Amino acid sequence: MGLGGMGSAAVSHLASRGKCVLGLEQFLPPHNRGSSHGRTRVIRQAYFEHPSYVPLLLRAYELWRELERDTNQKLLLLPGGLMMGAPGSEVIEGSLRSALQHGLPHEVLDARSIRRRFPGFNIPDDAIALFEPDAGLVFCENAVVAHLQAATRSGAALHFEEPVLDWSARDNGSVEVRTARGVYTAEKLVITPGPWAPQLLSELGLPLAVERQVLFWFQPPGGIQPFAPDRFPIYIWQPRKGSVLYGFPAVDGPQGGVKVAFYRKPTSELCSPNTVDRRVREDDIAEIREGVRDFLPALDGKLIDAATCLYTLTPDLHFVIGPHPSHPQVTLAAGFSGHGFKFCSVVGEILAQLASEGRAGMDISLFDPLRFKQSNPC
Repeated sequence: MGLGGMGSAAVSHLASRGKCVLGLEQFLPPHNRGSSHGRTRVIRQAYFEHPSYVPLLLRAYELWRELERDTNQKLLLLPGGLMMGAPGSEVIEGSLRSALQHGLPHEVLDARSIRRRFPGFNIPDDAIALFEPDAGLVFCENAVVAHLQAATRSGAALHFEEPVLDWSARDNGSVEVRTARGVYTAEKLVITPGPWAPQLLSELGLPLAVERQVLFWFQPPGGIQPFAPDRFPIYIWQPRKGSVLYGFPAVDGPQGGVKVAFYRKPTSELCSPNTVDRRVREDDIAEIREGVRDFLPALDGKLIDAATCLYTLTPDLHFVIGPHPSHPQVTLAAGFSGHGFKFCSVVGEILAQLASEGRAGMDISLFDPLRFKQSNPC
């Protein structure tokens, strides 16, 4: 259920295993109503969020490359990545910990080195960075389409514009899914609901929150040449105070602008897919301009595009992946927003393993759906 980034990967991997697969999606993918749009997503290996992500990322890279070969589509671009921040910041310390623990190629740069190699950034003298040569971006809508194409070629049946109304586990160990068009029964069910998770998984009491975010594309006043992928990396910037920014090189042509957004903000705007304000407001633009003007002044030009996006977050910001606690024939995947898309290829494989073999081929204990009940027994 749900054929965005994770769902499209899951149906592709299940179908490639020879399973009889039905994929259900309420819109025509790739769509802009959830969390899998916006042209590009960051991909990186020196993962500051937790070192346990790194083995999954190494496998994700392999699977993205396989998908590129199988579909003859360009899905990855790896111009390198700068994780920048103040000394002791989470972005710096966490990235370095993962890089050292897993032996990942990287360089540590001081402010002078950052300015010399990437002169567009306006950073304090005490700023430092971890440069990762294998970081870059995934073309997210293209990735969804590629997974769906691979799934169809492997025999999956994909139903679009068919909203799921509810689902239930049956006493005989099967599942039943009711949609706007009919009722389906199956031996196994994989639920990848994106920002619709709080509704579709409400009986679990998972502490999921959906947050409104906005993506921006600015046209640099001096042109896009300084932001070309052979000169400009993806980046994440965590100053001593304030929001965490991230951004990309120019990949959409001379008039396509350069994408930038907040990774984390001091305040959040909670919503649901039905209540989110999908307008791009003046306060949104003013907020991002304030960050861009100080940190990356060469990007402070005309706003040429923007899009709202929905982050589905857990309290610890880690994913939810695993069997349903009460119904082992149901596999769950939720809470990915903010840093999940890069994992779609490997999470799709893991979901296929859980549904078809009953176990994952990699360690996913960090993402246990029961961890919140364990940490709060009351």
